[in-house]
Amino acid sequence: MAEPVVRIPDAKVALSTASVYPESTATAFEIAARLGYDGVELMVWTDPVSQDIDALRRLSDYHQIPVLAVHAPCLLITQRVWSTDPWVKLQRARAAAERLGAGTVVVHPPFRWQRQYARDFVAGIWRMANETDVRFAVENMYPWRYRDREMLAYAPDWDVTSDDYRHFTIDLSHAATARADALEMLDRMGERLGHVHLADGNGSNKDEHLVPGRGVQPCAEVLERLALTGFDGHVVVEVNTRRAMSGAEREADLAEALAFTRLHLASAVRVPRA
Repeated sequence: MAEPVVRIPDAKVALSTASVYPESTATAFEIAARLGYDGVELMVWTDPVSQDIDALRRLSDYHQIPVLAVHAPCLLITQRVWSTDPWVKLQRARAAAERLGAGTVVVHPPFRWQRQYARDFVAGIWRMANETDVRFAVENMYPWRYRDREMLAYAPDWDVTSDDYRHFTIDLSHAATARADALEMLDRMGERLGHVHLADGNGSNKDEHLVPGRGVQPCAEVLERLALTGFDGHVVVEVNTRRAMSGAEREADLAEALAFTRLHLASAVRVPRA
């Protein structure tokens, strides 16, 4: 007769430094260490510390919190961070990952108005992936909506499974905003899934990044599936805590997100008795 056991994958649970905004990158390291995260994903943005590799290494060493992934500066507010040339941004993100010991660079597909970058993107990502052991994990996005109008802001496509990449990042909040089925997207990504951004959403026009369990996304089901398949990438809590009224409230949200992730990133399986 089979006995139930719990299978926990090798995936590490990281805190995105974006999750503490408007607090600083340095604060993210401190909170990640205090709450028991396995590491951080560095969001490279306008905070000077997020762009300073030496400062980041000091923070990592002081708090004993590794940088597991680097999110390249792909946002509208980071258009001038690490150059205005998107390929230079990715080169610097790769160099940062290599120096910090991170295994993954997260990258968004180009904005549609970045025409030349978009035309060369798929081939360019393959070329860069062949030059390093760092994974370039391309992240699913979503259409932009205003009232009843929809604009396709990303190219070649917001649904990155429409194109050929070596590794994907699935972002559950983005799936909610796109009104896409996250489990079907997970199936399409298959073994090329390299990275997970865990957050919830209700399918509104806004990219909500709710604490897991506070929306309608299948966050628990995704984590349980990762456990069953032995996922060995990173699961990154990337939530919005801007509305937190205090540091204590922000930490409570991030502690809740970590507890949810660890609870569901384990799967009961049955094995035969010896």
